[in-house]
Amino acid sequence: MSPKLHILFAVVCLIGNVTVANEPGKSEQLSPGRELFDFVGRQALSKWQIVNDGVMGGRSSSRVDSGGDGSMRFSGVLSLANNGGFASTRSRGGNLGLKQGDTIILKVKGDGRKYTFNAYVPRRRMAFSYRVEFKTVKDQWAEVRVPLDQLVATSFGRVVRGASLNPAEVNSVGILLGDKKPGPFKILIKSIKVESASNGEQLTRSAG
Repeated sequence: MSPKLHILFAVVCLIGNVTVANEPGKSEQLSPGRELFDFVGRQALSKWQIVNDGVMGGRSSSRVDSGGDGSMRFSGVLSLANNGGFASTRSRGGNLGLKQGDTIILKVKGDGRKYTFNAYVPRRRMAFSYRVEFKTVKDQWAEVRVPLDQLVATSFGRVVRGASLNPAEVNSVGILLGDKKPGPFKILIKSIKVESASNGEQLTRSAG
């Protein structure tokens, strides 16, 4: 049974338990929260790296650069050749200070495609991450709210049972495209923040 969701803005769609809220005409409005990443300047962009399907013989290509207005642009071409089919960017390792009950808040403008948010922890298992999908609205800024307790453990895209997330272990986050639709893609990320459980409860009461 899906939990009750409070509509924060004009348009809301759900993939799993992730809220994607479109903000017509309010591209610069950001929710409160502790900032994990901003994307102003080359130094901010240098904290991100590319991991594509080339590690498995695929031919997808991607890059990160400035999207203007203090955003990071993640763009490229998705290819299904050689059993490939994913392109991703992720932050370089470092403790993010996350804890139980936190919610990640991304400010994004996409191309209408479905992307995946990944949280990474130190693991020996290959291609391991905690993830959830979200759909973008073409050429419109949206706020994506990802409760950490809704992330699903996966390895090579397959669910890993009995691997609950300890938020304190998360040392990297990222965005992945793997929707099996070859062709160009582009998503802008304005900010990545974290909202604590106490702040979330306060916002919910205000919205209700």
